[in-house]
Amino acid sequence: MTNDIAGIKEADVILIIGSDTSAAHPVIAARIKQAVRFGKTKLIVIDPKEIDMAKYATIYARQRCGTDVAVLNGIMHEIIKNEWYDKEYVAERCEGFDDLKAVVMEYPPEKVAQISGVPAQQIREMAELFGKAETASLFYAMGITQHTTGVDNVWSTANLQMLCGNIGKNGGGVNPLRGQVNVQGACDMGGLPNVFPAYQPVTNPDAVAKFEKAWNCKLSNKVGLTVTEMLSGADSGAVKALYVMGENPMISDPDLQHVEKSLKHLDFLVVQDIFLTETAQLADVVLPAATFAEKDGLFTNTERRVQRLRKALKAPGQAREDWVIIQDIANAMGSDWNYQSACDIQEEIRQLSPSYGGISWERVGTDGLQWPCPTLEHPGTPYLHKGKFARGKGLMKGIPFKEPAELPDADYPIILTTGRVLEQFHTGTMTRKTPGLNNLAGPMVMISVEDAEALGIGNGETIKVASRRGAIQAPAFVTKRIGKGTVYIPFHYQEAAANVLTNPVVDPVAKIPEYKACAVRVSKI
Repeated sequence: MTNDIAGIKEADVILIIGSDTSAAHPVIAARIKQAVRFGKTKLIVIDPKEIDMAKYATIYARQRCGTDVAVLNGIMHEIIKNEWYDKEYVAERCEGFDDLKAVVMEYPPEKVAQISGVPAQQIREMAELFGKAETASLFYAMGITQHTTGVDNVWSTANLQMLCGNIGKNGGGVNPLRGQVNVQGACDMGGLPNVFPAYQPVTNPDAVAKFEKAWNCKLSNKVGLTVTEMLSGADSGAVKALYVMGENPMISDPDLQHVEKSLKHLDFLVVQDIFLTETAQLADVVLPAATFAEKDGLFTNTERRVQRLRKALKAPGQAREDWVIIQDIANAMGSDWNYQSACDIQEEIRQLSPSYGGISWERVGTDGLQWPCPTLEHPGTPYLHKGKFARGKGLMKGIPFKEPAELPDADYPIILTTGRVLEQFHTGTMTRKTPGLNNLAGPMVMISVEDAEALGIGNGETIKVASRRGAIQAPAFVTKRIGKGTVYIPFHYQEAAANVLTNPVVDPVAKIPEYKACAVRVSKI
């Protein structure tokens, strides 16, 4: 998030797009609800499914899956046409406005309505409410990123916020919501194939030299593989071994039949986790790890806040803290690591990561610190890009609309989109061991009343959903909350795994799979 949670209430308007916020990010959702119910904030929700947050919205718009760029272009078209944008901000702080304008002026509301299914008048209403707001905030999640046009979608959200002068101010910003504990921290620490910790590029000779000196070893300057590329490499034989930590690709990755085939093709698979996951069941070696309550450390949450994690319980059996396991393996392979505690590791992070330079073990305390925090005297940064962008001027870019990779046809006439429910967490490694949660939320296929009636399907009836990659069975949830021609399936459930169906094609830049739109066929059993 460019901005902080505390600033949510300062927004005059909040736009949520591609996020079932109350299901996947309930703390953020609660703050937004409070801002709407008890404050000045008006809410716009754009989602193919009528999510719970739509109850609080001044405007709820239902777009066809995969048409986010068209909708955002239509909103910007109206904002520019009516001169509701922040001309001074654009002139002083941005570049590329002419390119952006040339593209979005090709997307009048009537054209966007034909592409997206959102009525032209609703496009105009959203543009006016958002464009006239003194301060507007934008929140998105994987409904924006998990497309073959994921980078285009994200850039479009940034275009809108730059256009309206909402980046670099309290209560504004572009706020991607991070769903799992410490996923922000994992990225910050270099858990990506193209960067060292603190997003220092592996292709930068100075960065390579810096880490080679600190770690006393030679490092590659070549960009590595993403998760989807690793699995493809395993299938082809290019990747021989895989070490999986706290991840369960046998539930979370697209086209699960291909995932299983790829994992079984490896020479050696190691899984380090707190439970014997579906992926761990395929492993040659399973390393039992300590849970969050059984270790000390630091987590970084969605608002870039680094927080202390304090050990409350002794890990059971052979389970150990992740860093201890990794250090022992490194030393068994010939290294000489000698960390004594998580505090030692944080001190190294502080020395090598400029944005974490002022975040010492002692300073974090009970409230945490938000990076960038470059020095021990720095108070932390609640929101980014105040006064200027990190790159100098913000780069606007015209983004033409592109369709998803797989569209409905005669054989597979319905669009599938996937997501989460509040009662289950990610691949269910923890929550599905709780009978009460399973009783509250199990597998289902959310289907429109129109489609259910046309297929003769009753509410609660077990139905079959098939794609070009496989088929599953699950109970139908017949509802008006989803539009005709679209079904929604939560991905948590091994016995009705949505990712048996999903398309493994990826965004050409970010390499993220298109979980949010693929073609399926629904039928009675």
